[in-house]
Amino acid sequence: MKLIIIDRKAWERHCSDFADFIHRIEQLIGNPPKTEQWLDNEAVCRRLGISKRTLQSYRDTGRIPFSIIGHKCYYKESDITELLNTSNEIKHRMNYGRE
Repeated sequence: MKLIIIDRKAWERHCSDFADFIHRIEQLIGNPPKTEQWLDNEAVCRRLGISKRTLQSYRDTGRIPFSIIGHKCYYKESDITELLNTSNEIKHRMNYGRE
């Protein structure tokens, strides 16, 4: 049998680090991180009520962020929702100004 002697402060630090590690693992298991939903061209066109050409124009002008994976464009759902909210706010301001 082999005996290893460890300083008390080192042991307490080790125990504290281990407890922190266990706490982080419990958080990950209990609350898995949310993953971002991605949409393809067709889904974005339907949601925004626009044509594929208009969507292309949005990409070209930087109005909408996107990622290309395997020659196909994908969009974060949160970016599309933000674009819709911004558009609705502008429409509301325009209608409110006319009243």
